[in-house]
Amino acid sequence: TSVTSAKIQVNGIHLHYQQTGEGSHAVLLLPGMLGSGQTDFGPQLKSMNKQLFTIVAWDPRGYGKSIPPSRDFPPDFFERDAKDAVDLMQALKFKKFSLLGWSDGGITALIAAAKYPNLIHKLVIWGANASVTQEDVRIYNGIRDVSKWSEKVKKPLEEMYGHDYFAKTCEAWVDGISRFAENSDGNICQQLLPDIKCPTFIIHGEKDPLVPQAHAEYIHKHIKGSWLLLMPEGKHNLHLRFAEDFNKQVEGFLR
Repeated sequence: TSVTSAKIQVNGIHLHYQQTGEGSHAVLLLPGMLGSGQTDFGPQLKSMNKQLFTIVAWDPRGYGKSIPPSRDFPPDFFERDAKDAVDLMQALKFKKFSLLGWSDGGITALIAAAKYPNLIHKLVIWGANASVTQEDVRIYNGIRDVSKWSEKVKKPLEEMYGHDYFAKTCEAWVDGISRFAENSDGNICQQLLPDIKCPTFIIHGEKDPLVPQAHAEYIHKHIKGSWLLLMPEGKHNLHLRFAEDFNKQVEGFLR
Protein backbone atom coordinates (compact mmCIF):
# COMPACT_ATOMS: atom_id res chain seq x y z
CA THR A 1 0.00 0.00 0.00
CA SER A 2 1.35 3.41 -0.88
CA VAL A 3 1.87 6.22 1.61
CA THR A 4 -0.12 9.38 0.88
CA SER A 5 1.09 12.77 2.02
CA ALA A 6 -1.22 15.74 2.62
CA LYS A 7 -1.98 18.83 4.71
CA ILE A 8 -5.13 19.68 6.61
CA GLN A 9 -6.04 22.81 8.55
CA VAL A 10 -6.26 22.22 12.31
CA ASN A 11 -6.43 24.94 14.98
CA GLY A 12 -5.42 27.57 12.41
CA ILE A 13 -2.30 25.63 11.29
CA HIS A 14 -1.80 23.56 8.13
CA LEU A 15 -0.60 20.28 9.61
CA HIS A 16 1.23 17.81 7.40
CA TYR A 17 0.65 14.08 7.75
CA GLN A 18 1.33 10.79 5.99
CA GLN A 19 -1.19 7.99 5.84
CA THR A 20 -1.11 4.34 4.79
CA GLY A 21 -3.11 1.14 5.24
CA GLU A 22 -6.84 0.45 5.20
CA GLY A 23 -7.41 -1.36 8.48
CA SER A 24 -10.28 -0.53 10.81
CA HIS A 25 -7.89 0.25 13.70
CA ALA A 26 -6.52 3.79 13.28
CA VAL A 27 -3.09 4.51 14.78
CA LEU A 28 -1.35 7.90 15.11
CA LEU A 29 2.46 7.99 15.24
CA LEU A 30 3.85 10.92 17.26
CA PRO A 31 7.49 11.90 16.55
CA GLY A 32 10.18 13.18 18.89
CA MET A 33 11.98 16.53 19.10
CA LEU A 34 12.47 18.02 15.59
CA GLY A 35 10.85 14.87 14.24
CA SER A 36 8.39 14.19 11.46
CA GLY A 37 6.67 11.15 10.03
CA GLN A 38 9.30 10.98 7.32
CA THR A 39 12.38 11.15 9.57
CA ASP A 40 11.07 9.19 12.57
CA PHE A 41 8.80 6.39 11.35
CA GLY A 42 10.03 4.99 8.03
CA PRO A 43 9.95 1.31 9.11
CA GLN A 44 6.52 1.68 10.72
CA LEU A 45 4.93 3.38 7.68
CA LYS A 46 6.51 0.74 5.46
CA SER A 47 6.00 -2.47 7.40
CA MET A 48 3.19 -2.28 9.94
CA ASN A 49 0.19 -4.44 9.05
CA LYS A 50 -1.88 -2.46 6.53
CA GLN A 51 -4.83 -4.86 6.56
CA LEU A 52 -5.32 -4.38 10.32
CA PHE A 53 -4.32 -0.74 10.69
CA THR A 54 -4.74 2.66 9.12
CA ILE A 55 -1.49 4.40 10.08
CA VAL A 56 -1.14 8.18 10.29
CA ALA A 57 2.21 9.88 11.02
CA TRP A 58 2.02 13.60 11.69
CA ASP A 59 4.44 16.51 11.75
CA PRO A 60 3.65 18.67 14.83
CA ARG A 61 3.45 22.43 14.23
CA GLY A 62 6.85 23.93 13.42
CA TYR A 63 8.33 20.50 12.61
CA GLY A 64 8.76 18.64 9.34
CA LYS A 65 6.45 20.05 6.70
CA SER A 66 4.12 21.69 9.25
CA ILE A 67 6.05 24.95 8.83
CA PRO A 68 4.95 27.77 8.99
CA PRO A 69 4.71 28.52 11.88
CA SER A 70 8.25 28.28 13.21
CA ARG A 71 8.50 25.99 16.22
CA ASP A 72 8.35 27.58 19.65
CA PHE A 73 8.25 26.18 23.18
CA PRO A 74 5.78 28.03 25.44
CA PRO A 75 5.17 26.40 28.85
CA ASP A 76 2.18 24.46 27.47
CA PHE A 77 3.79 23.16 24.26
CA PHE A 78 3.07 19.52 25.11
CA GLU A 79 -0.62 20.28 25.80
CA ARG A 80 -0.78 22.25 22.55
CA ASP A 81 0.68 19.31 20.62
CA ALA A 82 -1.74 16.91 22.33
CA LYS A 83 -4.72 19.02 21.29
CA ASP A 84 -3.37 19.42 17.74
CA ALA A 85 -2.82 15.64 17.46
CA VAL A 86 -6.31 14.72 18.64
CA ASP A 87 -7.95 17.44 16.54
CA LEU A 88 -6.00 16.27 13.48
CA MET A 89 -7.35 12.71 13.86
CA GLN A 90 -10.87 14.05 14.30
CA ALA A 91 -10.49 16.25 11.22
CA LEU A 92 -9.49 13.07 9.36
CA LYS A 93 -12.77 11.52 10.60
CA PHE A 94 -11.31 8.89 12.95
CA LYS A 95 -13.73 8.49 15.86
CA LYS A 96 -11.34 6.46 18.03
CA PHE A 97 -7.66 5.71 17.56
CA SER A 98 -4.51 4.44 19.24
CA LEU A 99 -1.37 6.48 19.92
CA LEU A 100 2.26 5.45 19.37
CA GLY A 101 4.50 8.13 20.85
CA TRP A 102 8.28 8.34 20.80
CA SER A 103 10.28 10.61 23.12
CA ASP A 104 8.56 14.05 23.12
CA GLY A 105 5.78 12.36 21.15
CA GLY A 106 5.42 9.91 24.03
CA ILE A 107 4.90 12.79 26.47
CA THR A 108 2.33 14.30 24.08
CA ALA A 109 0.60 10.90 23.84
CA LEU A 110 0.43 10.54 27.65
CA ILE A 111 -1.27 13.94 27.91
CA ALA A 112 -3.68 13.16 25.06
CA ALA A 113 -4.63 9.78 26.56
CA ALA A 114 -5.30 11.40 29.96
CA LYS A 115 -7.23 14.40 28.63
CA TYR A 116 -9.26 12.74 25.84
CA PRO A 117 -9.98 9.27 27.28
CA ASN A 118 -13.05 8.64 25.11
CA LEU A 119 -11.04 9.00 21.91
CA ILE A 120 -8.00 6.88 22.70
CA HIS A 121 -8.21 3.13 22.16
CA LYS A 122 -4.68 2.02 23.20
CA LEU A 123 -1.39 3.75 24.03
CA VAL A 124 2.23 2.79 23.28
CA ILE A 125 5.12 4.99 24.39
CA TRP A 126 8.90 4.65 24.38
CA GLY A 127 11.75 6.99 25.33
CA ALA A 128 9.30 9.24 27.23
CA ASN A 129 9.36 10.94 30.63
CA ALA A 130 6.75 12.57 32.87
CA SER A 131 9.22 14.84 34.68
CA VAL A 132 12.60 16.53 34.18
CA THR A 133 15.42 16.04 36.71
CA GLN A 134 18.69 17.95 37.04
CA GLU A 135 20.38 14.90 35.52
CA ASP A 136 18.04 15.19 32.51
CA VAL A 137 18.94 18.87 32.10
CA ARG A 138 22.60 17.87 32.01
CA ILE A 139 21.84 15.29 29.29
CA TYR A 140 19.84 17.84 27.26
CA ASN A 141 22.65 20.37 27.43
CA GLY A 142 24.93 17.67 26.05
CA ILE A 143 22.93 17.67 22.79
CA ARG A 144 22.38 21.46 22.60
CA ASP A 145 25.14 21.96 20.00
CA VAL A 146 24.01 20.05 16.89
CA SER A 147 27.47 20.27 15.31
CA LYS A 148 28.52 17.58 17.83
CA TRP A 149 25.79 15.17 16.74
CA SER A 150 26.70 12.05 14.76
CA GLU A 151 26.52 12.52 10.99
CA LYS A 152 23.89 9.76 10.70
CA VAL A 153 21.41 11.48 13.04
CA LYS A 154 22.21 14.99 11.87
CA LYS A 155 22.04 14.53 8.10
CA PRO A 156 18.30 13.85 7.57
CA LEU A 157 17.41 16.75 9.88
CA GLU A 158 19.79 19.17 8.14
CA GLU A 159 18.31 18.08 4.81
CA MET A 160 14.81 18.71 6.06
CA TYR A 161 15.35 22.02 7.88
CA GLY A 162 18.59 23.57 6.69
CA HIS A 163 21.36 24.01 9.24
CA ASP A 164 20.19 27.28 10.83
CA TYR A 165 16.60 26.31 11.64
CA PHE A 166 17.77 22.89 12.89
CA ALA A 167 20.44 24.36 15.18
CA LYS A 168 18.25 27.19 16.49
CA THR A 169 15.24 24.95 17.16
CA CYS A 170 17.33 22.38 19.00
CA GLU A 171 18.67 25.09 21.33
CA ALA A 172 15.15 26.44 21.88
CA TRP A 173 13.97 22.90 22.69
CA VAL A 174 16.72 22.41 25.30
CA ASP A 175 15.69 25.69 26.95
CA GLY A 176 11.98 24.83 26.70
CA ILE A 177 12.15 21.34 28.17
CA SER A 178 14.72 22.31 30.83
CA ARG A 179 12.21 24.79 32.27
CA PHE A 180 10.15 21.89 33.61
CA ALA A 181 12.99 21.14 36.05
CA GLU A 182 11.97 24.31 37.91
CA ASN A 183 8.52 22.84 38.67
CA SER A 184 7.85 20.91 41.86
CA ASP A 185 9.32 17.39 41.26
CA GLY A 186 10.29 18.60 37.75
CA ASN A 187 6.71 17.84 36.78
CA ILE A 188 5.61 17.70 33.12
CA CYS A 189 2.50 15.49 33.38
CA GLN A 190 2.91 13.28 36.46
CA GLN A 191 -0.49 14.28 37.85
CA LEU A 192 -2.22 13.09 34.66
CA LEU A 193 -0.87 9.52 34.67
CA PRO A 194 -3.58 8.10 37.00
CA ASP A 195 -6.20 9.49 34.56
CA ILE A 196 -4.99 7.22 31.76
CA LYS A 197 -7.50 4.39 31.55
CA CYS A 198 -6.73 2.84 28.17
CA PRO A 199 -4.46 -0.23 27.83
CA THR A 200 -0.89 1.13 27.92
CA PHE A 201 2.36 -0.44 26.72
CA ILE A 202 5.66 1.18 27.75
CA ILE A 203 8.84 0.10 25.95
CA HIS A 204 12.27 1.18 27.12
CA GLY A 205 15.76 0.61 25.77
CA GLU A 206 18.12 -0.25 28.63
CA LYS A 207 20.91 1.56 26.79
CA ASP A 208 18.92 4.75 26.12
CA PRO A 209 21.48 7.56 26.63
CA LEU A 210 18.82 10.32 26.62
CA VAL A 211 16.11 8.99 28.94
CA PRO A 212 17.13 7.13 32.11
CA GLN A 213 15.15 3.95 32.83
CA ALA A 214 13.70 5.38 36.06
CA HIS A 215 11.36 7.48 33.89
CA ALA A 216 9.82 4.40 32.23
CA GLU A 217 9.48 2.70 35.61
CA TYR A 218 7.76 5.76 37.12
CA ILE A 219 5.24 5.93 34.27
CA HIS A 220 4.59 2.18 34.52
CA LYS A 221 4.00 2.44 38.27
CA HIS A 222 1.51 5.30 37.92
CA ILE A 223 -0.59 4.00 35.00
CA LYS A 224 -2.76 1.26 36.40
CA GLY A 225 -2.47 -2.07 34.58
CA SER A 226 0.23 -0.85 32.16
CA TRP A 227 2.82 -3.20 30.65
CA LEU A 228 6.56 -2.45 30.65
CA LEU A 229 8.98 -4.10 28.22
CA LEU A 230 12.71 -3.51 28.66
CA MET A 231 14.88 -4.09 25.58
CA PRO A 232 18.42 -4.90 26.79
CA GLU A 233 20.13 -3.66 23.60
CA GLY A 234 17.68 -0.86 22.86
CA LYS A 235 18.79 2.75 22.74
CA HIS A 236 16.61 5.83 22.25
CA ASN A 237 15.72 4.92 18.65
CA LEU A 238 14.87 1.27 19.36
CA HIS A 239 11.90 1.38 16.95
CA LEU A 240 14.30 2.13 14.08
CA ARG A 241 17.23 -0.03 15.13
CA PHE A 242 15.08 -3.06 16.03
CA ALA A 243 12.16 -2.21 13.77
CA GLU A 244 11.03 -5.78 13.08
CA ASP A 245 10.91 -6.78 16.76
CA PHE A 246 9.35 -3.45 17.75
CA ASN A 247 6.62 -3.66 15.09
CA LYS A 248 5.81 -7.26 16.10
CA GLN A 249 5.52 -6.38 19.81
CA VAL A 250 3.38 -3.33 19.12
CA GLU A 251 1.08 -5.08 16.65
CA GLY A 252 0.56 -7.90 19.14
CA PHE A 253 -0.44 -5.35 21.79
CA LEU A 254 -2.73 -3.37 19.46
CA ARG A 255 -4.64 -6.39 18.14
